[in-house]
Amino acid sequence: MNKVPMTVVGAEQLRKELDYLKFDQRPSITQAIGSARELGDLKENAEYHAAREEQGICEARIRDIEGKLSNVQIIDVTKMENTGRVIFGTTVTILNLETEEESTYRIVGEDEANVKDNLISVTSPIARGLVGKSKDDEVNIQTPGGVTEYEIIAVEYI
Repeated sequence: MNKVPMTVVGAEQLRKELDYLKFDQRPSITQAIGSARELGDLKENAEYHAAREEQGICEARIRDIEGKLSNVQIIDVTKMENTGRVIFGTTVTILNLETEEESTYRIVGEDEANVKDNLISVTSPIARGLVGKSKDDEVNIQTPGGVTEYEIIAVEYI
């Protein structure tokens, strides 16, 4: 199986979610199933069926997280020398050369990506266009609105 690249923060968040699912969510679902069984006929017991469905979703997420964590490749850019190159885990500030608008993104794994927090997946078009480039490079990135030209203003290993 392929290694799953992830930042230190992303791996920690997955571990926390796994602990929550195993030690908080799973026991409460088991308790809900037990309570629903006491209500009688399981064929027409909506609470029982809802709890069983929730149990299936929870167990699937646990397996998914365990699989990712077993194949994780944690990349900590804070322990690397800042060469000015954009790599996985770096924080990049870019300038849209048409609109003069600055944007700052951190390139992270797919499970960590959250555009609202300026965390973009390494597989996103912007990240793919930036990876391997250096500070002061100009790059053309294919976006939904067409090709956009950016200049890399800063590359931080934080």
